[in-house]
Amino acid sequence: MTGNNYETDLLERAWSVRRAFFPDRVEFVNPEVTLAVSVTGNECALKCAHCNGRYLQNMVSLEQALQSGYKCKSSYLVSGGCDSSGKVPLMGRLDKLKELKKKGLLNLHTGLVEENEAKVLGDLAEVISFDFPGDDQAIADIYGLQTGMGHYLDSYRYLVKYSRVVPHICIGLNGGKVGGEERVLDMLQGEAVEAISMIIFRPTEGTVFSNCRPPFLESVALFIARARLMFPSTPLYLGCMRPGGRYREKLDLLAIKAGINKIVLPSPAARKEAVRLGLQISHSRGCCSL
Repeated sequence: MTGNNYETDLLERAWSVRRAFFPDRVEFVNPEVTLAVSVTGNECALKCAHCNGRYLQNMVSLEQALQSGYKCKSSYLVSGGCDSSGKVPLMGRLDKLKELKKKGLLNLHTGLVEENEAKVLGDLAEVISFDFPGDDQAIADIYGLQTGMGHYLDSYRYLVKYSRVVPHICIGLNGGKVGGEERVLDMLQGEAVEAISMIIFRPTEGTVFSNCRPPFLESVALFIARARLMFPSTPLYLGCMRPGGRYREKLDLLAIKAGINKIVLPSPAARKEAVRLGLQISHSRGCCSL
């Protein structure tokens, strides 16, 4: 079977599985009622190769989010830079996070956790977003951490005990190369999984990977299709972090074909493909994991 035939066959099988397990509906998300908050400001101890703290600059501080009348929202995506052990330092901000919880729902990005931390954070969160990096080599090369996937799996299991958790997978995290992400799917098959959110590596100015290219579209589409086949009844999301322009147009169209359930800020091509395939379109205004 040629590469093109293989891709077509896999997408067709993924689409058949999607139709067998889900209604003919896709959700398009414009997260306008969710405010992105950083508990560390612009600071991150890890300075990861794909981000270098650049995306923290688009978030507001926890103090700003708590100001009376500041961009009043109904939910908050709370993240921040990691410390040198791979944790987002949420535990030191518990009092302010409890204040923020009074204003709206919390989606917490935690990084690595111990069980006692998972219990405390689970009491605060409506949902927890947990990033899986791929493999031990990616953890070392991209995050600069001397730990392994076993530590991430332990953290995920702790969190699942105390909260709703949506695992996040960045396709092409290692400078646009797709590899270890499939091991994450294998790992998750033996776990409780409520949904899987997929984002796509985007070359970013001021990072080690700034001159890299996004992963090949075909590789991304096949990854989503494999995820659909491996998790036939699990909702799959395409998150907001992905390249723009023509890449996004083609990606979103392929994601629909591969059996995605929810797309954040979809391109016009996604809408056209959804209509062509007979899908009803619903709309939501909060973070996709909420």
